Amino acid sequence: MPNTVVMKFGGTSVADAQRIKRAAQRIVAQREAGKRVVAVLSARGHTTDELINAAYEVSAHPDPREMDMLLSTGERQSCALCAMVINDLGHKAISLTGSQAGIVTDTSHTRARIVDVKADRIREALAEDKVVLVAGFQGVSTTKDVTTLGRGGSDTTAVALAAAVKAEVCEIYTDVSGVYSADPRIVPEARKLHTVSFEEMLEMASSGAKVLQLRSVEYARTHGVSLHCRSSFGDAPGTVVVDEEQTVENPLITSVVHSVDEALITLTGVPDRPGAAASIFTALAEAGVNVDTIVQNEPKGDGVVAEVSFTLSTDDLAAAEAALGPIRADLELAGVEVDPDVGKVSIIGAGMRSHPGVAAKVFQVLAEEEINIEIIHTSPIKITTLIRADQVPEAVRALHKAFNLSVEDVQAEGGFAEQSR
Repeated sequence: MPNTVVMKFGGTSVADAQRIKRAAQRIVAQREAGKRVVAVLSARGHTTDELINAAYEVSAHPDPREMDMLLSTGERQSCALCAMVINDLGHKAISLTGSQAGIVTDTSHTRARIVDVKADRIREALAEDKVVLVAGFQGVSTTKDVTTLGRGGSDTTAVALAAAVKAEVCEIYTDVSGVYSADPRIVPEARKLHTVSFEEMLEMASSGAKVLQLRSVEYARTHGVSLHCRSSFGDAPGTVVVDEEQTVENPLITSVVHSVDEALITLTGVPDRPGAAASIFTALAEAGVNVDTIVQNEPKGDGVVAEVSFTLSTDDLAAAEAALGPIRADLELAGVEVDPDVGKVSIIGAGMRSHPGVAAKVFQVLAEEEINIEIIHTSPIKITTLIRADQVPEAVRALHKAFNLSVEDVQAEGGFAEQSR
């Protein structure tokens, strides 16, 4: 619909009454500027964590369907409260659950994927000059059950709605002012990127950057949705995610991204025969475990066993260990070793494609800091190293400095406004 904007507010942006009022005022400002507004809200503050804790207080193994019923209530509270404020400000507003908004998902609980958006009710409300508030992070399955989309799912809700109503832009409001060249909590001199390509943002999201959820970026790129990540607490422009051909230049390195929410699992004594790896990773997939880097050491000489290592989120560790139990017996594995004290540090930049020597520089920098690399994983625009978790901050700072990514370095090269992204 013409002149339509989708605005998504994260949990910190609606954490208390004052912040809900501030978000409502931002929404009203867009409405008074002549825009049709769809706003997607997350649960307030730590509400989701509190609901999860409540579930485990009564059950050691909460039923996934009932967990979704419970978790979906947080976003509904935010939307209803914000709608009340907007109505008090003199505008018509209506709050909708994910189901009422037409978000249709598959049948997976706690990590459902959107399969369709039937936004007729939203379009009708917009045509009646109403502000539409949609509970993020949730939908209804094809079997009519309430589902949730996993951590950060409100981003995906917002992007999906923006695509469905053909919004001009999907604005993601958070507690930071955009996407940075590194985590400012670790690198205070990190700079805000004014633009970043979808490809770079996908790599950043998959490597630990938490500003935008990976699936939301994938959805936006696939459906041609313009993304603008900005602060809830100021009016300055944030970071715009654009197609690669729209970027002015491709800098060698755009950002240094890290994650310490990683674990490494090593399977020893894996039979060196066709189908062994398929059995392992099929079991993990069926358990809903997302595996990142995979390394297999081939047997030498007359050996008949191999060693397979892979990384995954610590959130998936318990599910992975449970899934590997039967596999260990079936394949007669020698052992399953779990290392939860690893982290990954990635450098990302579209300019890597045309600049040799980047990997060598990364390895040299880490060597000078006496940081041992356990696993290396690369793509055309990313180099990821797996290291000890307690060395991650040191590695991030060293690489950020080595590739001249700070505000001061960019200004020295010819002006922040021209050079930074």
